[in-house]
Formats: sequence, C-alpha cells, structure tokens
Amino acid sequence: MTKHAHIEVRLRPRGGRDELIGMRAGVLQARVAAPPVDGKANRALCKLIAKRVGVAPSCVSVVRGEKSRDKVVHVEGVDPNTLRKALA
Repeated sequence: MTKHAHIEVRLRPRGGRDELIGMRAGVLQARVAAPPVDGKANRALCKLIAKRVGVAPSCVSVVRGEKSRDKVVHVEGVDPNTLRKALA
C-alpha cells in the first residue's frame, strides 16, 4: 500500500522569500517569492514542501485550489502523521 497524505495550505505569493511559516488552525501557512502566474507559485510551494518533508518534488502536487490562496496539497511517500510532524 502506498503512503500518501493531504494538507491544507494558505499560500501568499510574492511574499519576498520562500518559507513555511507554521500551522494556524490546522492550516499550513506559507509564502513564496514567485508570482501567481503560470503555476509558478504552486511549483515553488511544492518544492518547498518536498524539501522539508524529504521527498522528491514530483511527489508533491496541488490537488485543489490551483488558482486560489487556499489549497489542498497531496504528498506521496509519507503518512499523515509524518507529514504534520515535518511541517510543524
């Protein structure tokens, strides 16, 4: 059985730098320097989460909210508890 997890994210594009700020009410707060154009901010977010969790960037994808600040991100290769610990 493949391990995977989802996490809700509130993303702030053009935030000056790429960083995961922390959890607020169960939602991961993040900001990226990339603009919200042509999926650049989403790709930056996926890279940022992948690096923190320790998986390949191809294992992280936005499954809901591609054009919104509120997103649901799918991560392959980790269980939900491991994901939350890595991002806390």
